[in-house]
Amino acid sequence: MALLLTIIALALLFDYINGFHDAAISIATIVSTKVLTPFQAVLWAAIFNFAAFFIFKYFIGEFKIGNTITHFVNKDFITLPVIFSGLIAAIIWNLLTWWFGIPSSSSHTLLGGFVGAALAHAGGWMVGGKNVIDYSSVIPTFFFIILAPLIGMFVALVITILIVNLFQRSNPYRAEGWFRRLQLLSSALLSLGHGGNDAQKVLGIIAAALVAHGDMDSISEIPTWVPIACFSAIALGTMSGGWRIVKTMGSRITKVSPLEGVCAETAGAITLFLTQSLGIPVSTTHTITGAIVGVGATKRMSAVRWGVTINLVWAWVLTIPVSALLAALVYWGVHSFL
Repeated sequence: MALLLTIIALALLFDYINGFHDAAISIATIVSTKVLTPFQAVLWAAIFNFAAFFIFKYFIGEFKIGNTITHFVNKDFITLPVIFSGLIAAIIWNLLTWWFGIPSSSSHTLLGGFVGAALAHAGGWMVGGKNVIDYSSVIPTFFFIILAPLIGMFVALVITILIVNLFQRSNPYRAEGWFRRLQLLSSALLSLGHGGNDAQKVLGIIAAALVAHGDMDSISEIPTWVPIACFSAIALGTMSGGWRIVKTMGSRITKVSPLEGVCAETAGAITLFLTQSLGIPVSTTHTITGAIVGVGATKRMSAVRWGVTINLVWAWVLTIPVSALLAALVYWGVHSFL
């Protein structure tokens, strides 16, 4: 029981860290365009992060992404030490990337941590004729490492071109006023998508721990306090803000205007809602980064600081293998201690 409670506490801590690590996702463009102050922006984002709970609980009625997370690893190889080790690795990687201002993926560090610890526990990729990894859940998630930012970039590109052409004869001053107001809506939609996507990942981890402990048989039986705790933790984390990453997302990739902020946030929200309907946990960070790049590319290719973007891609590529290695090391340490 003590290990289960520790895992739940660590999962909620990871959720909180995810919130302040990813605060930049929801607020970077709205802060850089000066539509809201940093404090107003994190409060706005946190409210809609938590509001996502009511949408998924009472309107959609299921947590598809949480279910996918629980199936990254074959249930025969999910133990409490495996989940504990994966969480520790994910927390370490999130804190490191936050410290260096790198907007990495909390989804993929969880994937890497969970899988790495399970492989260390099993001692191989296949044991007793059974795959340790559930490829039907892992492979779509892996493909969307590439697809999510590309979809975000394409949708942002299309929306920006459409809006620029529709409003090309409008009074610039009046148009900017409208887009500053619309950015409140687009930022709220992005925060809903962020809360719905990322809080469910921790919900899935806690569900896996409860199943491994024998408290329930599947995620459909998850008690209401779990999603409430998960959505609350990410909202509180968002309110803490991840200012190092705000600078990278809001200005270092490309400068954005209120119009471009609306386009990027709307494209990010559309991509997140699409992947949530498919039950695929994607990186909110990758998605909005792709959308910001797409918006910048409509001006001219040189408007995007490709050197910064390439450095971010390298961090994304390293996230899963580094998290898996960290989790394996933690597991071996925990196993020898126990």
